[in-house]
Amino acid sequence: MARSAPALSSFTAGEISPRLEGRVTIEKYREGLADLTNMVVQPHGGVTRRPGTQFLGEVKASANVTRLIPFEFKTSDTYALEFGEQYMRIYRNGLQVLTGSAKAISAITKANPGVFTSNSHGYSNGDEIALVNSSGGMTELAARNYRVANVTTNTFTLTDLFGVALNTTSFSTYTGSGVTVDEIYEVATPYTSAQINDVRFAQSADVMYLAHPSHAVRTLSRSDHNNWTFASPSFTENTTPSLAGSNNYPSVVTFFEQRLVFAASNNNPQTLWFSKNADYTNFTTGTGDNDALIYTIASNKVNAIRYLSATRILNIGTSGGEYVLTTTNGSPVTPTSTVIRKYSNYGCVNAEVVQVADVTLFAQRGARKVREFRYVGEVDVGGYTAPDITVLAEHLTEGGIEEFAFQQEPESIVWARRADGTLLGLTYRREEEIVAWHKHVLGGAFSGGQARVESIISLPTDSGEDELYMIVKRTINGQTKQYVEVMKTFDFGSDTTAAFFVDSGLAYSGSSVSSLSGLYHLEGAATSVLANGATHPDKTVSSGGITLDFAITSGAVGLGYTSKMQTLRIEAGSSDGTSQGKPKRIHDVTLRFHETVGAEVGTDAANADRIFFRDSSMDMDTAVPLFTGDKEIEFPGGFEEGDRIYVQQAQPLPMTVLALYPRMNTHDV
Repeated sequence: MARSAPALSSFTAGEISPRLEGRVTIEKYREGLADLTNMVVQPHGGVTRRPGTQFLGEVKASANVTRLIPFEFKTSDTYALEFGEQYMRIYRNGLQVLTGSAKAISAITKANPGVFTSNSHGYSNGDEIALVNSSGGMTELAARNYRVANVTTNTFTLTDLFGVALNTTSFSTYTGSGVTVDEIYEVATPYTSAQINDVRFAQSADVMYLAHPSHAVRTLSRSDHNNWTFASPSFTENTTPSLAGSNNYPSVVTFFEQRLVFAASNNNPQTLWFSKNADYTNFTTGTGDNDALIYTIASNKVNAIRYLSATRILNIGTSGGEYVLTTTNGSPVTPTSTVIRKYSNYGCVNAEVVQVADVTLFAQRGARKVREFRYVGEVDVGGYTAPDITVLAEHLTEGGIEEFAFQQEPESIVWARRADGTLLGLTYRREEEIVAWHKHVLGGAFSGGQARVESIISLPTDSGEDELYMIVKRTINGQTKQYVEVMKTFDFGSDTTAAFFVDSGLAYSGSSVSSLSGLYHLEGAATSVLANGATHPDKTVSSGGITLDFAITSGAVGLGYTSKMQTLRIEAGSSDGTSQGKPKRIHDVTLRFHETVGAEVGTDAANADRIFFRDSSMDMDTAVPLFTGDKEIEFPGGFEEGDRIYVQQAQPLPMTVLALYPRMNTHDV
């Protein structure tokens, strides 16, 4: 019998394919995991629990396809644009933008439903409004969205977003002032819900250009948070193919070297249009250096342009291959110096790509492989290559990739939305050769399966950390709902009362309370609760709230989720070579944690023992300090299942695993 103590001290290969279970001698096997769910690979080698998501609002029509588009003027002015059936709504700093025309409420009856009085309010039945209660009694009114019903000239009632009338019978008496209502700011668009996922966009300052093959080019201009305008720009042209006319509207757009660039109309799928230098609506061609130009890619078969990615070069992705725009002698783009060369033949899907530094990541034709288009070799003597970065994790992209978003800070993660609604993460640090995939299953369920992610974007913030916004589809209280949510910060400091490890959740901080309201979006759902930094028994939402077992001053409530990791079959060696195929038993394991509270360890989910971080001197309803250091446990299981380690965290608390140090016996047979 051989004894061994292998060190599992880096997980920078992420979750790798079951097809690599036999490749125990390669480095990626030693750094890989069999399962990594709701955990993020850190560039230092450890894995940490992903933060939860905060509920922001329901989309206008949950039955329709809805999409988010980012609008970034500067880090203090970033917007998540919600596009649906011929409309656009806006989120800023985690709040829905309102019209700014708030109406005062002069009276509210205590009735079922409660009747609101606002003289000449102008609302119609079905209008969605936001209600704000700052003072004036009837404090039970939560600051949330409702729909207007039973309209008269001066009165109306309200229903929640499930259609349930607002019952104010048991509320306190309204004093006649303090409550206001305002409408959700909304702008009409030409795009149907069936078209919005094919809209492409490029932004310059406060103006965004939008392209779709079925619509003339539009501009979206921002004058203020609640003042946006769609317009149809007038282009100056002198040649064909034109940018105007049915079947000749471009479907792709970007900016490159101070030129607005369009590509790929239905009639001219391989053609690019470059505006004049710094004159974005002027496409008058000529031979001068600043003149506009038109370029059609020559190829043996029609390969429609799918994306344009502008870094220091213009990368052109088509259905049949990857091209690069170059110029003679490295000069700027001019009508006489421009050359487009093909570098690979993989082809791509019709979807947005993502840029990380000077690398473009795209989904290959078929959507199963993700490739990185990048320059290799010495400057001016190398070339471009497009290696497959899913080769070690091909099982994770099964079903196809439809959307990307890049969260640069704090961990450099490329997020990808799979066709079935699964969220994938890719910790991507090319300079350190870290390419580590992980999968994420959001709390809640949709139609008997897991919750579906329908759209993702990333936006920078003044804090320096990028925020991941998403639309998530769930079945709530028997109804299909699509919620706009934002992933919370990775860095919540050293205070567990600020931890947020629930999905579609809301946080509370204030005076001591024994119940929490405003949870109408989770009606009927079992929720996970963090109370004063400590775990609290799960509670089911009823009438938009929960009753707590003890009073709290801070907490987070939302849908619970489990974060887990499982090692591959551990290669421990033996007296006559490999330990693979031989009975093994793990006697004990030391887990090295960083800023962690709570974990379960064992052979699998059904056979995992809890590690306790609270000692007998701590009150049960107070926060446990974050723990950094080693925890040694006696490992459950025998020789039949003794070559894997499973770690999970199901409580709404943080967990970061830096390393695993098992001590094992291997039978030499």
